[in-house]
Amino acid sequence: MDAAAIEEMFQGLGPVTIKRMFGGKGIYHLGRIVALEVRGEMLLKADEKSAPEFSGAGASQWTYNGKKGNPVKMPYWSIPEDAYDDPDVMAKWVRLAYEAALRAE
Repeated sequence: MDAAAIEEMFQGLGPVTIKRMFGGKGIYHLGRIVALEVRGEMLLKADEKSAPEFSGAGASQWTYNGKKGNPVKMPYWSIPEDAYDDPDVMAKWVRLAYEAALRAE
């Protein structure tokens, strides 16, 4: 995903900074990481408060296989499908990601 597409996706939150990391991109708002792009997929930050909402909307949590082959769950979730067609819905999800980033301090 190019920078313009990422900026458009996060327009409901405000300006974002995009940095290369982990072979993908980190997306920051006001100095806090709110999302990752990994292998072409955008993943939003969530925590124990917001994760149930992501799960209930059909999103999936990002996991990778650890050193012993066991899955390691990360605090990032896929974006619910309906958000891609509606900027207001996308704004809701990116705001939830920012709120999780604030609570992570």
